[in-house]
Amino acid sequence: MSFPELLNQVGGMGRFQVLYVIFLNVPVLMLACHAVLQNFTGGSTDHHCQIHSNTSNVSLVNMAQNLSSQDLLRISIPVDENQRLEKCRRFVTPQWWLLQPNASMSNTTVVETEPCIDGWVYDKSVFPSTIIMEWDLVCDFWKLKQMAQSIYMAGVLVGGIVFGGLSDRFGRRSLLIWCYLQMASMGAASAFSPSFSAYCVFRFLTGMAFSGIVLNCVSLCLEWTPTHMRAIVGTLNGYCYTLGQFFLAGMAYALPDWRWLQLTVSLPYFIFFLYSWWFTESARWLVITGKPNRAVKELKRVARINGKKEEGDKLNVEILKSNMQKEMSSVKNTHTIADLARTPVVRRISLCLCFVWFSTSFAYYGLAMDLQNFNVDIYVIQLIFGAVDIPAKLVSVLTITFIGRRFTQAAALILAGLSILANIFVPQDLQTLRTIMAVFGKGCLAASFNCVYIFTGELYPTVIRQTGMGLSNTMARIGSITAPMVKMLSEYFPSLPLIIYGAAPIISGIAATFLPETRNVPLPETVEEVETRAKQLREEEQQMKTLLAPAKPDPASEAGEKQL
Repeated sequence: MSFPELLNQVGGMGRFQVLYVIFLNVPVLMLACHAVLQNFTGGSTDHHCQIHSNTSNVSLVNMAQNLSSQDLLRISIPVDENQRLEKCRRFVTPQWWLLQPNASMSNTTVVETEPCIDGWVYDKSVFPSTIIMEWDLVCDFWKLKQMAQSIYMAGVLVGGIVFGGLSDRFGRRSLLIWCYLQMASMGAASAFSPSFSAYCVFRFLTGMAFSGIVLNCVSLCLEWTPTHMRAIVGTLNGYCYTLGQFFLAGMAYALPDWRWLQLTVSLPYFIFFLYSWWFTESARWLVITGKPNRAVKELKRVARINGKKEEGDKLNVEILKSNMQKEMSSVKNTHTIADLARTPVVRRISLCLCFVWFSTSFAYYGLAMDLQNFNVDIYVIQLIFGAVDIPAKLVSVLTITFIGRRFTQAAALILAGLSILANIFVPQDLQTLRTIMAVFGKGCLAASFNCVYIFTGELYPTVIRQTGMGLSNTMARIGSITAPMVKMLSEYFPSLPLIIYGAAPIISGIAATFLPETRNVPLPETVEEVETRAKQLREEEQQMKTLLAPAKPDPASEAGEKQL
C-alpha cells in the first residue's frame, strides 16, 4: 500500500481536506495585494516645484497674492516643448513679464532655472498619499521607487532560498506559522515606517514571508490531496490569488492613503497566524524524515475528521513501515540542494523549470507592474488584469486535467510570448488594441503560473520538494527583479523591452516540452523513484516504437524468393 492508498483509506478528499484547502487558500487572497501593492502605494502622479515663497519684496508679495494659481505657475515654473509644466526645474526669480499678453518663452533668451530646492507640489486627484509624495521620490530620486520594488522582490528571492530548505528540514507547518506572523508584523511595520530606509527593510522582510507562505501552502495542499484532485486544488489556489487582485483594486479605491492601505492588507495575517496552529503537518514529510509515530497520529486525526475513525484506528507504525518501505528507506540519506543536479533526470527537470519560472515571472511582472502606461484608469486596468485570470485559469485547469501538464505549460508560455511580440507591430495610437494584446498575454502568463505551481510540486520527490520549490522560487524572483531593469532599455531602442519580454516565454515554452508528464501519476517520494520512472518511460517508448516500426524482411527468405 502506497501513501496515496493510505490517504484514500482515511477519507481521500474528505471533510479534512476541504477545510484544510480553504484555510490554506484564504491567506493567498491577500498575497496578491502585497505582490503588486506598490502600483497604488507608489503610484506616480504629476508634480512640479514649489513656487517661490521667500521673496523679501513686499510689493511683489502683494502682487503675487492677487494672482490666480495659474498665473503664479506661469511666472514660476517653465514649460517643456509640449507646453506642460517642468517637473524638476523652476525659475530662479519670478518671470513677471510672462503675464503680458502673447508673452511666451519661445521669443526670448534662455531664463535661468534651478532645481526644486523647496520641494514639490503633487497632483492628488488620483492618489492623495503615496510613498512618492511622502519621501519625494521624484526627479533625481525617481529610481528609488523602482529600487523599493526590487528590494521587496529581493526579499521574496531570499525567502525562497531560506524557507525552502528550512521547510524540508523542520517541516511545512512550523515554517508556515512563522511566515504568517512575519508577514503580519513586518507588513504592519511598513505602514508605520518613519523613513524610506525603514520602509525598504520592512518590505524586504515582508517579501521573505511571502515566499514562505507560497511554498508551504502549495506543498501542504499537494501532500494532503489525492492524486486525481491535485489539479483542481492547485487551480483553486490560483483563483484565490486572482480574487486578491480584485480585492486590491477595491481596497485601493476605498483607502487611497498608502499607510492605511498597507496596514489593511497586513493585519489579517494575525488572524491567519492564530488559526494556523490547527494545521496538520504533512504525513508524507513525517514519514520521509523518520517520524512514523507522529505520521500515524496525524493520519488518525485526519481519519477521525473525515468520518473514517475505524479505518484510522487500524493504522499503526508497523503497518505504516511495512507499506511504505520505499519511502522510509530514504530516511537514511541526507539531502541537500546538490540533489537537484546530482542525477540526470532531476537535473533536466531542475534546468527546464528554472527557465519556465524565470520567464513566467519576468514577463508577468513586466506587464503587471506597469499599469499606468496603458492610459487607462489604474483601478479599472487592475480589475481587467485580475478578471482575465478567471477564464485563463479555467482553460488551464481543463487542459491540465484532460490533456496534461506539459502541454498546458508549453502552450501558455508560447502564446504569451507571441502576444507580447505582436504588440511591437501595433501602432502606439491604437491603445485599445495594445491593451487587449497585453491583457491576453497576462492571462496566458497567469495560466502558466497556475500550471507551474502544480507541475513543480509533482515533478520533485518529497525528500527534496521544498528545496526544488525554493530553487524555482529563486529563479522566479530573479525574473521579477530583472523585469523593471529591462524597461530602461527603451531609451536605446523603444521595442527592445517587448522583444525581450516576448522571446523569453517562447524559449521557456520550448524547454517545457522536455519535462516528463505527471498527469494521473502519484507523487514521487524519492530521487531514485524519479529516475526509475523516467527509465521505465523510455523503455515503454522504445517498445512502442518497435511495435509500430514496419517489420524488416528476413534476408534468408529474400534470397529464397530470388532463387524461386
